[in-house]
Amino acid sequence: MSFLKRIFWRKKPEVDPKDLLPAILGEEDYKGYKIQALDLKQENEALLAGKIIKIINGETREQDFIRADRMNNKEQALDAALKKGRQIIDQQGDALFRT
Repeated sequence: MSFLKRIFWRKKPEVDPKDLLPAILGEEDYKGYKIQALDLKQENEALLAGKIIKIINGETREQDFIRADRMNNKEQALDAALKKGRQIIDQQGDALFRT
């Protein structure tokens, strides 16, 4: 068994977890929150995706959001994600982080 294992077993390439995370297209501070627009793609189109971050009682809280909207380029995705992040914050505030 070990002979076959040595022949067919190949070491998997090491992947840095940072490489699995989407790149940040841009970010802005808004009403004490940080909004990050994320670079997500589906079928060569940019998706509207982002992350909202706030420090509450010394703890960093994060909430991701992804919408079905598709954009033609990264600039459109950046603008739309920041706008959507502001809208989510205005509608939900800190309730966004309740579990």
